[in-house]
Amino acid sequence: MASGLPQTQGKTLPDAWDYKGRPAEKSKTGGWASAAMILGVEAVERLTTLGIAVNMVTYLVGTMHLGNATSASTVTNFLGTSFMLCLLGGFIADAFLGRYLTIAVFTTIQATGLTVLTISTIVPSLRPPKCAADTVPPCIQASGMELTVLYIALYLTALGTGGLKSSVSGFGSDQFDETDAEERKKMTKFFNWFFFFISIGSLGAVTVLVYIQDNLGREWGYGICACAIVLGLVVLLSGTRRYRFKKLSGSPLTQMATVFVAAWKNRKLEMPSDLSFLYDVDDVSEGHKKMKRNIYIYIKNFLDKAAIKGPGMGPTTENKWTLSTLTDVEEVKSVIRMLPIWATSIMFWTVYAQFVTFSVSQATTMDRYMGSFQIPSASLTVFFVASTLLTVPVYDRIIVPIAKKFLKNKQGLTPLQRIGVGLFFSIFAMIAAALTEIKRLHVARSHGLTDSATAEIPMSVFWLVPQFFLVGSGEAFIYIGQLDFFLRECPKGMKTMSTGLFLSTLSLGFFVSSLLVTIVHKVTWNTKPWLPDNLNQGRLYDFYWLLAILSALNFVIYLVCAKRYVYKDKRLADAGIELEEGDVVCH
Repeated sequence: MASGLPQTQGKTLPDAWDYKGRPAEKSKTGGWASAAMILGVEAVERLTTLGIAVNMVTYLVGTMHLGNATSASTVTNFLGTSFMLCLLGGFIADAFLGRYLTIAVFTTIQATGLTVLTISTIVPSLRPPKCAADTVPPCIQASGMELTVLYIALYLTALGTGGLKSSVSGFGSDQFDETDAEERKKMTKFFNWFFFFISIGSLGAVTVLVYIQDNLGREWGYGICACAIVLGLVVLLSGTRRYRFKKLSGSPLTQMATVFVAAWKNRKLEMPSDLSFLYDVDDVSEGHKKMKRNIYIYIKNFLDKAAIKGPGMGPTTENKWTLSTLTDVEEVKSVIRMLPIWATSIMFWTVYAQFVTFSVSQATTMDRYMGSFQIPSASLTVFFVASTLLTVPVYDRIIVPIAKKFLKNKQGLTPLQRIGVGLFFSIFAMIAAALTEIKRLHVARSHGLTDSATAEIPMSVFWLVPQFFLVGSGEAFIYIGQLDFFLRECPKGMKTMSTGLFLSTLSLGFFVSSLLVTIVHKVTWNTKPWLPDNLNQGRLYDFYWLLAILSALNFVIYLVCAKRYVYKDKRLADAGIELEEGDVVCH
């Protein structure tokens, strides 16, 4: 490192500034010293969010005395909101605060939410009394102020998580100069370390943190979460002098809105035959001019009218809601082309949601002992992380060479193929879950334990491992496949949109899970309930079969969409356009 200082000493970056607003000096800002602090923030975020989510069902059922269906919906709504708010966080970062301030502000909000959650577990009046056999009913559900404080804590935490996650990976990549070959390699390694730190945070959450919650008390578990996120904030702030800051780029959501509004306002205008009536910036390269001529031949739809120059229209800031550049229109269209893939990816995360809700409830009723040690029911999610970490090297060492040989693909599976594998795994994860639940109920009936919701069924909890392993392996494929797809296919001017599109599939998957649980619970409640408070008297396996069928239908639709999708590099090649240096393409 010391040998590189003379070459970079005094050299500044044209697109980055230091904390005082001066051009960032390459030798004194950015690099691994800055990125390491940002990685620490992401690790504690994952620790706290997952530490709450994976064990929240047992808290809602066991302490707050809510039903299984209500508890599952509460957890999935919390997770769904967390990821959906990433869109809000990204908008605020791009348009107003920048990534650094967004992370700092929303980390503070998350710390506030965790503090309120910790207090709610300490103050007796914020929890219902313990179940008592001599009262009717024996368990009193939480209500009123108890639930109000709980929901305030959860959704403050969700707000903080959304704002933090929206910017932390982007701010980390800002610490490396994309125009420098060496720093570009370091940026690639940064994303590998980013995934590693996510996994470390996840492992800590589902092992150590869950154990503390179950054995020392929730107040200790949630208190540690609050302290950890505050520590993360301190680490972030301590690196202020070393960070590189990028100027605000404006939100891609605003760009999309202006294109749609301009197209609507110009809807009655006829498409011109003369290209001069289509507006684009004057200083476009010859390649972009060629793109305009080629694309114009094929595009004759509603959004194109946003670029029609009417009488008196010109390139002024005031008329951006009336006139968009052709480049802006094409970038919005690129995002629209990705929406079928985006929509068919949601179902995987609906399946995933069951493994932090109902599968944890199943584990609570089963034999969880290893010798004299009892495994916390929420710690079964460690098989998520283990299977994900195992799948990644298996993919790199085995699948990639096979794909290179038989599929003639230099990078192994394409992003769409990886997403497809993840969706395929989710189908069998639900099948395995349904079969395991049928066996669990058979054992419960054969031992006369169906009347008790808390009795331990003499069946090893490790019967649940295959379903956790399948969905964890599927996550390794679909998580990386989705991220790769959206990063590659999003236009260069809308790169922040890629993270938002990816995280929104997680969010909507959790919300779809909540919706399905609510519908199934209401439809089956008066007959033979699928999701009763006592799972031993329910038909959870039918709910799993339903998800398996929906996943299979979704997989078929996905195959059709993936077959019809044309990668960006091929579209540009067909239009006779050479890619610019730095563009990322699929092979």
